[in-house]
Amino acid sequence: MKTKVKKSVVVHGAKDVAPTAKEIVWDVVVIGGGPAGMMAAGRAGERRKRVLLLEKNSKVGKKLLITGGGRCNVTNNKPDVRTMLAKYTKSDKFLFSAFTQFGVTEAFSFFNEKGMAMKEEPEGRMFPVSNKAESVWNVLIEYMKVGRVKVQTKANVSGITFNKFLHRVIITLTDGSTISARSCVVATGGTSHPETGSTGEGFTWLESLGHEVIKNDAALVPIALKDSWIHSVAGVVLKDIKLTTFKNDIKQQVYKGKLLFTHVGISGPTVLNMSREVGELLTSSEGDEYLKEDEAVETSKKNEVTIMLDMFPMFDHGLLREKLQTVLTTESNKKIKNSLSSFLPPLLVAPILELAQVNGETFNHSVRSTERTALVAILKAVPLHVSKLLGKNKAVVSSGGVTLSEVNFKTMQSRLVPQVYLVGDVLNINRPSGGYSLQLCWTTGYIAGNNC
Repeated sequence: MKTKVKKSVVVHGAKDVAPTAKEIVWDVVVIGGGPAGMMAAGRAGERRKRVLLLEKNSKVGKKLLITGGGRCNVTNNKPDVRTMLAKYTKSDKFLFSAFTQFGVTEAFSFFNEKGMAMKEEPEGRMFPVSNKAESVWNVLIEYMKVGRVKVQTKANVSGITFNKFLHRVIITLTDGSTISARSCVVATGGTSHPETGSTGEGFTWLESLGHEVIKNDAALVPIALKDSWIHSVAGVVLKDIKLTTFKNDIKQQVYKGKLLFTHVGISGPTVLNMSREVGELLTSSEGDEYLKEDEAVETSKKNEVTIMLDMFPMFDHGLLREKLQTVLTTESNKKIKNSLSSFLPPLLVAPILELAQVNGETFNHSVRSTERTALVAILKAVPLHVSKLLGKNKAVVSSGGVTLSEVNFKTMQSRLVPQVYLVGDVLNINRPSGGYSLQLCWTTGYIAGNNC
């Protein structure tokens, strides 16, 4: 519903003056109706605060509804605080206080008590049993309703100021109206999926209040490849694989996990988690600017990045050759293109044979030793030639944000303007995929709502 808010009196000169007697002064105004904002608003309302949530879209939780492919990876099953925080690289010392107050265990209890059961999937990823992000959305909507939170959609904020005389935060909307609040929670997110409203305005407002904002770029993004055969295997998923990055033929890092082929490249948890490093390799000698048109980082002749895919990291070359030989001997009168389907997803058979330069029409009993060697070599090192990182419109989260030393993580208050609270993606916290982003939202949102 829309809440009509009358204009407050704000003097843009040397003096601050009191508002009129009829002006509404909210206890808490939350800017941003994403998961962190809804959690903060709900908790503040639960404490019987008078809460207004401002959302620029026509409905709250737009990005939440598309997370995890619409299934919503709620959190990760790491109830031990230190184990969980190890995933938030270089931010753990800041987050310890926050996670001891509201961590994974508390998130489990929060959703379970509200009737949303969860299930665990590989790597500790927790999803609603319903497999629908809408289940999470419904919990948060009901939480705000119970707390009598007023939600104003299509509310475009243009700025935040602090009135020292009144000791209040003044939020200005693009239509010129202003809203007064005793405290304000900034939950505007980063810059990933800008079509959902995450376009980075919050960083401008926070800079105007004196905060240092680290450059905000795409993070956890799919990788586009140059290889022409990629489009033919879109949708294929490989589990328990190993990916090794190379720059100009020099080995860099090794990652293990799951991979998804897309129409233009690769994605999946392992790829998303390595994308930051790949982006750095692509741009290390040319700066890391994103193209304006499609917001993607491209390679140059001096920055050739290749990812070697080991499809069978559990076997060395010798053992894999033995297993292949067993298949060829057992099915000696079959064509090799038909037998390889017991080794590989069917869509991958043709590209692998082509890369190994083995004719798929060859009968197994006629496959030469050199061809078996070449085939094993490819299965252990499929070359994937990186073209670019896909841009912010494909990013799961964005990197960068407000410098953490400027935030009190016991309360999520700004150390510069204590009436302002910062949550979720506005903070400069890097994390992998796997439920860690939403847990950050639940943690920081709840604590802000508990203290504002």
